[in-house]
Order: sequence, then C-alpha cells, then structure tokens
Amino acid sequence: MNRPIAGTVQVAVRHILSDRTTGFLTRTRRITWRDHFFRVRRPQSGKHTVELACPQCDASLLAEVRDEARTRRTATVLLVLAAVCVPLFFAAFGYVIHEGSKTLPEGQSLPTLFPVSVVSIFVTFVAAPVLFSRGRRYNSVSMLDAPKPRRIHQIVPVRG
Repeated sequence: MNRPIAGTVQVAVRHILSDRTTGFLTRTRRITWRDHFFRVRRPQSGKHTVELACPQCDASLLAEVRDEARTRRTATVLLVLAAVCVPLFFAAFGYVIHEGSKTLPEGQSLPTLFPVSVVSIFVTFVAAPVLFSRGRRYNSVSMLDAPKPRRIHQIVPVRG
C-alpha cells in the first residue's frame, strides 16, 4: 500500500452503485460501491474545506479536513471514553448483582441507583466498542452536507 506522507491523510470517496433491501420478515440490505482513493493535505492549524471530484460520476464533493493536533486529540478522547466505559460497566454489573440478590422485607423497594445501574450496563456495553472503533478509525475528514447528486457518496478513512 502507499506510504503515509507527512501532513496528509488518505481517504476513499465511495460511490454507491446500488443500495437494495430485500425480504419481509428478515430484511437484508445489499450495498455495492466503487472506491476512489485521494490524498488530502492537512492544514497547519484549524480546518479547511477541500473539493474532491468523484471519477465515477464527476460529482464535486466538499470535505472538511482538520489539523493533525486536533485529530490526535479527538481520537485520544474517544479512546479514553471507551476505556472509562469498561470499569463503569463492571462496577455497575457488580452493583446490580449485589443489590439484586438481596431479599428485601415486604414493602421495601430497591435503591434508586439500581435502575440507573441497569441502564448504565446496557449503555456502556454498546458505547465501549463503538467509541473504541471510532477512536481507532478517526481521521478528521468529513463530507459536508450534500445536495441530491452527492448523496450517493461517502468519504471513508483508509488505514495504512
């Protein structure tokens, strides 16, 4: 694969060829696309807008690129949040097992923290892997809002 060049990021403009959903009870979605790779220069500071042209349909796509420091900071924050979710999950899980296994006298209910812990178990169970994968793949290049002909495109990061 191509070697990374300092001050740039490689992205793929994904032209979606078809997006079909089939089935009634069990729905299956099938998406086909064609990727075209671009190398985008990062600004020294802040963000700037670049124009990418899709070779498949000649559509002009606007993408926003942020500087390297901001990219690293955002990716680190996402990974730290994922790491915080893991002990929070186990603490809430332990609390739910501890409080849920008690036999309560008649008329007494579980503490208010119990339902909060149950909800936090489900939230952190989903949030930790999502935040981790987003933090690993984050490259700070995003497509700006697109009118109708540009909606059949995506800008995705390319891992080196």
